[in-house]
Amino acid sequence: MGGGGGGGNSRELDQTPTWAVASVCGVIVLISILLEKGLHHVGEFFSHRKKKKKKKKKAAAAADHLGGVVDWPPPYYAHNARMLAEASMATKCPEGKVPLISINALHQLHIFIFFLAVFHVSYSAITMALGRAKIRAWKEWEKEAAGQDYEFSHDPTRFRFTHETSFVRQHMNVLNKFPASFYISNFFRQFFRSVRQADYCALRHSFVNVHLAPGSKFDFQKYIKRSLEDDFKVIVGISPPLWASALIFLFLNVNGWHTMLWISIMPVVIILSVGTKLQGIICRMAIDITERHAVIQGIPMVQVSDSYFWFARPTFVLFLIHFTLFQNGFQIIYFLWILYEYGMDSCFNDSEEFVFARLCLGVVVQVLCSYVTLPLYALVSQMGSTMKQSIFDEQTSKALKNWRAGAKKKAPTGGSKHGGGGSPTAGGSPTKADGDA
Repeated sequence: MGGGGGGGNSRELDQTPTWAVASVCGVIVLISILLEKGLHHVGEFFSHRKKKKKKKKKAAAAADHLGGVVDWPPPYYAHNARMLAEASMATKCPEGKVPLISINALHQLHIFIFFLAVFHVSYSAITMALGRAKIRAWKEWEKEAAGQDYEFSHDPTRFRFTHETSFVRQHMNVLNKFPASFYISNFFRQFFRSVRQADYCALRHSFVNVHLAPGSKFDFQKYIKRSLEDDFKVIVGISPPLWASALIFLFLNVNGWHTMLWISIMPVVIILSVGTKLQGIICRMAIDITERHAVIQGIPMVQVSDSYFWFARPTFVLFLIHFTLFQNGFQIIYFLWILYEYGMDSCFNDSEEFVFARLCLGVVVQVLCSYVTLPLYALVSQMGSTMKQSIFDEQTSKALKNWRAGAKKKAPTGGSKHGGGGSPTAGGSPTKADGDA
C-alpha cells in the first residue's frame, strides 16, 4: 500500500494510503462491535423477562417486512436502482481532491474481510483439533494413575527422599541450578516431550488433594479437556485489543518497511517465550519440593499458587497465546488474500525467499501453539490458586451461574450477614468438591 495520496476515483487498494485503509477498517470494526454488544444486551433482555414468544413474533414480523421489500414493484425498484447507479457514477470529487477510498478499493476490502471471517473459523478448528489430539494422548496416563497398580507402586505410606521421585529427578540437573541455563534447558524441553507422565501424575495428585477430597475418583484428563474447550471459547473470539493490533498493522504496512516479515517473527518470539515460561513453572515446582522437604510421603505434591505465573495472573498467559494465534492467522490470511487478489508478483509481497520463510514460520507457530503450548497451558494453569468452573459440566455450571445471579438479585443492597440467599464465596466457585466429575 502506498504511504500517501494520489490516484483517481478508480484507484486500487494498493494505491490507497495506509491511513485511509486503516481508518475505513476501523469504522467497520467499530460498527460490528457495537452491533455485537447491542445484540448481546437484547438477548439478555429477552432472556431476563422470558419473552421468547414475543421475540419470535417480532422475528416473524421482520421477516414479513423483508419479504415486502423483496417484493417491491420491479419497475419502480429498477428505476431507482438506475438512478442510484447513475448518481454514484456521476459523483466526482472537487478538482485537486480524491475520495478517501475508491469503490474498487472498498470492494477489495470487503473481500479481505470475507477471507478473514472464513479462514479464521477454519484456523480455529485446526487449533482445537490439534489441542484435543494432544490431550487425548494423556488418557492412558489417567487410567494408570487411577488404577490399583499405580497406587501400589506409589504407596502413600511409603517415605522417600525427594530426589528419588521420578518427578523431581527428571527436573533436578546441573542446568537448572543457574538462571541462564535454567531458561535454556526449559526452552528446548518444550520441543521434546513437553509433558511427561511423571509431570502429569504429580500435577494431578496435587490438584485432587488441594481442590477435592483426597482419594477421590476424579477424571483429571476429562477435566483438562473441558478446560481446553473453555480456553478455546476465548481464543476463537476477536477482542477489541486484537482488532486494534490488526489496524496498526494495516496502518504500518508501507512499501519497503517489511511489515509482513516483522508480523511473522513476532508470534514466534511470543509463543517460544510462553512455552519456556510454562516449562519453567513445572521445573520450579519440582525445585520448590526439594527446598521445602528432604523426605516426602507417597507421591510428591506441588504447591498450588498464582505466583508462578507472570504478574500472578494465569489468564495473562492465555492472552499471549490468543494474541499469537490471531497474529499468526492474520498474516497467513493476509497472504492468501493478496495471492487471490493480486497474484504472487504483487508489490505487497517481498521476495520469494521472504514469502517462503513467512509461510514456514506460520505453519511452525500454528503446530507448536496448538499441539504443544495450548495443551501445556491447560494443564499447568490448574496449578493456580483458584479452581476453574470447568470442574463442573456445562449444565451444572450454567445452573450455578443462574442460581448465583438470582441470589444476588434477592439479597439486600447492603449485603446480609445471615444466610439464605447469599452467593458462593471466593469468586462464586467452591474450593472443595467430592465425588466424580
